[in-house]
Amino acid sequence: MEKLNFLNTVKGSLLENFYPKGWDLEKIDRCCAMGIKKILSRGSHWDKDFQAVALDSLGELEQRMGAEIAREIIEAHEDGKPLALILPVGPMGMYRHVVDILEERQVGCQHVHTFNMDEWSNQQGTTMPSDQEGGFELAMNEALFHPLGSLTVPKDQRHFATKDRLPLYAEKIAAIKKQGGRLVTVYGIGRACHIAFWEPQIGDEFSDDASWKQETHRIGQALHPLTIEQNSLHSFSSRFTLIPCWANTIGPGLFLQSDFCIGGADGVYPNRGANWQGMSLCVTLQYGPSRWIPSSWMPTLPGKLFFMKELAGPLLPEAH
Repeated sequence: MEKLNFLNTVKGSLLENFYPKGWDLEKIDRCCAMGIKKILSRGSHWDKDFQAVALDSLGELEQRMGAEIAREIIEAHEDGKPLALILPVGPMGMYRHVVDILEERQVGCQHVHTFNMDEWSNQQGTTMPSDQEGGFELAMNEALFHPLGSLTVPKDQRHFATKDRLPLYAEKIAAIKKQGGRLVTVYGIGRACHIAFWEPQIGDEFSDDASWKQETHRIGQALHPLTIEQNSLHSFSSRFTLIPCWANTIGPGLFLQSDFCIGGADGVYPNRGANWQGMSLCVTLQYGPSRWIPSSWMPTLPGKLFFMKELAGPLLPEAH
């Protein structure tokens, strides 16, 4: 019996206006069918200093990401240079390892300037109070800044993506780089292949990649439905009603300036044989740069992307 090609049934369905216009669904599907050997084959668009690293456990992924962040902090300290860190909220376990390493080495963060990459907001860009559960400022304080104690990043060097502070990121990061400092971006990959909350449908607003790449940030960016559902599952115990439909976020005009990037993909459901991030990882590595696939630009930059082996596929249908 001939197999049905469901890619041909999108037109005229509810999905026709759901997926971003620039998504090549057949190309996405080919990436998902590759398997780990092809996924790890170096694409022509990969930077010579980009590595994708497959790991067996979440604990190892968190340890490796934390060690990379701590290494950047320590090396900048030894060089007497400032360091700009663009940071995500998750995987949160990596920050425990940053704290442990810096405490062991007794290296402080007086030279470190942190820039949280995004924050939930309303349509006008007003963000959650700093002490609200689910908010990113509270999460960072609890996971990184408070546990570091006397070694912590000075308060006036911690930047959160509020509507008044986010527009200043580009100027502050440029000043740090002018002093000889590095910009390091730590990132995860969204269900719809976003970086931070820079969503794929933003690509529709631009006529070419070059103009898209100049955008440093957005205030009150509308989130893609896949983003809301992803976060409802792994951050809000499935309660999508708690998630704002907008967020403030950095854009490619910042993360594409990075001197080094540290990425992680850990979207596996333990003991279920299922995941939410497999497609996102496969497309990130092998689709090739496209403004409709923001994460596809990360292999074009120096850095390491750590991921759980289960995500590499080939991604095959399976009834549960």
